[in-house]
Amino acid sequence: MFQGMEYVYEVYTEKSFSRAAQKLFISQPYLSAAVKRVEKKVGYPIFDRSTKPLGLTECGEKYIRSVERILSIENEFSDFVNDWGDLKSGSLILGGSSLYSSWVLPALMGEFAHLYPAVKLVLVEESTGRLEELLQRGGVDLVMDNSSLDKSRFERRVFQEEYLLLAVPRKFAVNGGLCSFQLSEEAVRSRTFLDPAVPPVPLDAFREEPFIILKPDNDTGKRGTELCLSYGFEPKVLFELDQQMTSYNITCSGMGISFISDTLISRVPPNPEVVYYKLGGDRSRRELSFYWKRGRYFSRAMEELLKIAGKQGQSD
Repeated sequence: MFQGMEYVYEVYTEKSFSRAAQKLFISQPYLSAAVKRVEKKVGYPIFDRSTKPLGLTECGEKYIRSVERILSIENEFSDFVNDWGDLKSGSLILGGSSLYSSWVLPALMGEFAHLYPAVKLVLVEESTGRLEELLQRGGVDLVMDNSSLDKSRFERRVFQEEYLLLAVPRKFAVNGGLCSFQLSEEAVRSRTFLDPAVPPVPLDAFREEPFIILKPDNDTGKRGTELCLSYGFEPKVLFELDQQMTSYNITCSGMGISFISDTLISRVPPNPEVVYYKLGGDRSRRELSFYWKRGRYFSRAMEELLKIAGKQGQSD
């Protein structure tokens, strides 16, 4: 029943038969036939082919969850055996949002690949909710995230602290009266803005301005909304989005204000059309951490990646 599960899982991951066939280096007709053989053995369809993107049936949901458990067991045993071989084979699956997958994890992966070229690295870019689900089911080994995941299910190691800042289009007239609060990009990159002598901006000065807010299940979205409420106003939401990078890009276009981490600002190219402000209160500070499933086999590959991260986190 689970023979051929790798074909089914690739289709599920890609949400497309054509993309999955390309990733597997096989023809689409061959892949379709392989999936149909699995569905025939199961006795019910796994995919709902009437939806776009491709969805799962109720039976398919259960099948994929079972496949993820099987893959988790296989990966943990492979990690155990690989540790005996001094990292001369095996794999390491990392997960992160688009921000961390684009701007933080690649540097860590590059150094790891240089030290351990025989270990296959895989990067999964997903939302926090999906990454938490994959971590619980063994679909990824380590996840980098700024949320506080359930301590009873996950262990973590802090990578570094990060701070939320306010990013405002330079053309907004409100900036004219707040010149003394504005931060240079160098102050953000060097983190000299953390000096207690640097004052936080009075956030209520922006109560009439349009905001780009991340969705409530996103840590940045929660904190941004709470910061506004602490100043006695609800933000006027122009867009509600999933990703911090998208929010920042819309601010760069001049459409609205966004809450952005110094992690992002210190890594993306400078943009002269954006003004930055320090935010006050505990809600503007959080920890960026690596998470893994509590109780799983902690492989040497995971430990070596975290050692590299520890060195880079201290140097940032």
